Amino acid sequence: MPSVKVLEEKKAQVAALKERLGAAVAGVVVDYKGTTVEDDTKLRKELREAGVEYSVAKNTLIRLAINGTALAAMDDILNGTTALATSREDYVAAAKILSKFAEGHENFTLKAGFIDGELITLEKLNELAKLPSKEQLLANVCMVFQAPMASFARAIQAIVDKGGADAAEAPAEDAASTEEAAPAEDAAPAEAPAEEAAPAEEPAE
Repeated sequence: MPSVKVLEEKKAQVAALKERLGAAVAGVVVDYKGTTVEDDTKLRKELREAGVEYSVAKNTLIRLAINGTALAAMDDILNGTTALATSREDYVAAAKILSKFAEGHENFTLKAGFIDGELITLEKLNELAKLPSKEQLLANVCMVFQAPMASFARAIQAIVDKGGADAAEAPAEDAASTEEAAPAEDAAPAEAPAEEAAPAEEPAE
């Protein structure tokens, strides 16, 4: 009979699995049979860098964790060696990486997959693996908008540059206006006597 300590540890493991599955947006269950230590290390590194949590799990613990949830339907595939990959943000990373790995490793197989707590078929899982990754989607979006955004940026910069140039030229223009206006104001009194002298010529006729 298991000791109290063992039972408590088991409960903690089940609770952790339940929380992990509940927080994941997507996950993949695989049979890792025949995987070498070297290949396993490389696989874990790639998954970790993609934000995917990957670990070996006991089938009995997974059964307890999914009991009473929609994932309980995958009970039939929980046999043999089992590893679980889950992601909290990326829907395709786990499926894409594990599917590619399975292609080069005969004994490594995908057992099941799920999205938002719902089990999906292996066919859907394979389709999911073919979708672009988040990074690829972002790169595609950037490429689509790159030219328009570059033109927009250049237009904005041109406006900024023109505004700066106008501000720099403004004092010079004001100075020129002041210089031109000054002589005109000074000349006005000089012309006035000529206009006043005109009536004086009438008596001479």
